[in-house]
Amino acid sequence: MKSMPRRRFVAVGVTAAIAGSLLMSAPVQAAASLSTKPVVVARTADIDKLDPHLATAFQTVQTLGLVFGTLVELKTDLSIAPGLATSWKFDDGAKTITFKLRKNVVFHNGAKFTSADVKATFTRILDEKTAAVGRSNFTSISRIVAPDPETVVFVLNDPSVPLLAALTDVNASILSAADIRAGTVGTKPNGTGPFMWSSWKVGQSIQLKANPKYWGGKPKISGVTFRVIPTETSALAAVKANSAQMALISDPIVARQAGTAVTTYRVGSLSYHALQLNARSPQLSDVNVRLAIQCAVDRQGVLNTAALGEGAVTGPITSPAYKSSTTARPCPKRDLVKAKAYMAAAGKSNITLTTIVSQGEYATAIAEAQTLQAQLKDIGINLDLQVTDIATYVKRWLAADFDAAIALNGGRVDPDTMYKRYFTSTGNLNKIAGYSSATLDDLFVKGRSTDNVKQRKAIYNQISAELENNAVWIWMFTSYDYSIATKKLKGFQPMPNASLQNLRAASLLK
Repeated sequence: MKSMPRRRFVAVGVTAAIAGSLLMSAPVQAAASLSTKPVVVARTADIDKLDPHLATAFQTVQTLGLVFGTLVELKTDLSIAPGLATSWKFDDGAKTITFKLRKNVVFHNGAKFTSADVKATFTRILDEKTAAVGRSNFTSISRIVAPDPETVVFVLNDPSVPLLAALTDVNASILSAADIRAGTVGTKPNGTGPFMWSSWKVGQSIQLKANPKYWGGKPKISGVTFRVIPTETSALAAVKANSAQMALISDPIVARQAGTAVTTYRVGSLSYHALQLNARSPQLSDVNVRLAIQCAVDRQGVLNTAALGEGAVTGPITSPAYKSSTTARPCPKRDLVKAKAYMAAAGKSNITLTTIVSQGEYATAIAEAQTLQAQLKDIGINLDLQVTDIATYVKRWLAADFDAAIALNGGRVDPDTMYKRYFTSTGNLNKIAGYSSATLDDLFVKGRSTDNVKQRKAIYNQISAELENNAVWIWMFTSYDYSIATKKLKGFQPMPNASLQNLRAASLLK
């Protein structure tokens, strides 16, 4: 399929492993006068909650990432940088990590940020009653010590190399200890981030305003307004009409329509598209059925049909330094002969799978579902597609109320933070993953215990093989994210994890 004309894009590359290797940004016109109006961002779905520790939907994570801060952050090139912590040091054979905290930081309500807030935050995350989605990433923390207001020490059960990467997630956002005590988390967001919460009209819009006391300096734009617009085509039209200054696009068909009057940023994403299989479902408990599905799926066909070929077939791990091979799986390409043999081994001829699909979160979901549905009919498997709004989808997804799910999941720079919470027996999202094994438990422990990249890569190759050989899920492809903006928006750079944090450095010309 013909690829998108490169001349229309600011192609943002992060590493050689992420598509789009040229890094460009529009120059900021220092002498130009700046607009006092907020940047309006058009997107097709609303957020579903206000608690960053419970956030899973992309729109929710994007929004709360502008409001809350984390101890450390990811830079645009995916390296780790200081956030609310200015420095960190491993001691005692990597059994403790000491953070020095940034001075003179305040929450949006004016309260001073101290080590007590960090301690309360991670105590909350580790409390099983919280149901924090990132909990498994921090279970190596056995004790949290706050010897003074500007120091916090994590005492670890065992060395945990991926801990720093996990701390960059919005799911590790630092909350106010007072808010946690008062039980007000999830009502009105009170963070330390560059933008302050203003208002939320459910299903319509969210308004954020610039934080004048942000530790990184007050943003140049006066605020950010997220506006829910029914379709990505309408979102693009809003930018062209200047009723919005940015549109978040996942459909390459729409991105092709942008033209040269706007700036289109195209960035390879860490996120991956997958057909999640619930191996604990009676329909899917036989590995032969799952392997039949794996062999019947034409991944490139799904990519071509749903996303115009704009992306790449992927294995489970998309982390740049640890990427899975796309050929190390029982059926690297569609093989109906093998698929039917697996079905025969399972003694099955016709199966119906209740399959959830979200509408509005990303544009290609329904096309992916329909393409998979057509492909799997060839081996007697019917996907009963149940299309829902994002809030209903997330609720059913978290409850593992499905046989299969059409999913776009966020990738991570470290495979441990990507999959430990899913595929270990004690992982807090293992109910959703539908699969764990003693082999995986052991491999994840080994992967966390060494900082040797070569050794870690070998370990994660084994993890990938275990997932693929058991057809735990059907990993399909990675795609691109598109940010279409008015040319008056300067200094913005998108990120491969879909974060909008660089709006804090952007400016909007009059």
